Amino acid sequence: MQIEVVGVKFRHGVHTYSFSPNGKDYKVGDRVVVTSGKDKGKMGNVKEVITKDSKLLVEGVNIVTKAQKANPMAGIQGGLNKIEAPLNASKVMVVCPSCEKATRIKHEIKDGKKVRVCKKCNEVIDI
Repeated sequence: MQIEVVGVKFRHGVHTYSFSPNGKDYKVGDRVVVTSGKDKGKMGNVKEVITKDSKLLVEGVNIVTKAQKANPMAGIQGGLNKIEAPLNASKVMVVCPSCEKATRIKHEIKDGKKVRVCKKCNEVIDI
């Protein structure tokens, strides 16, 4: 996850602190459920995380139609193609593998390693 550094002005000068974008922690391969929008209720696995824009690419969710121009030199056939578009990270929640419910996550240190934990059943999400 990309950490952004922001400058804050105090009386004694400028100090920096860091925060994670959108306060979320998603990884490739996580199973997520969409909580709002046209695809509300759909489940899928995270294919790509775009931390710069706080967006996720989820399998089978947010399908859009894109007009593709033909390019015979590159072997690309033209027409209308259906592709998956990125979703804002605030519109999805992680599904816990043990309790099978959409949940928020918390971070704990177990055996000297930082892991993600389900807020509902207190089981470790990371394997």
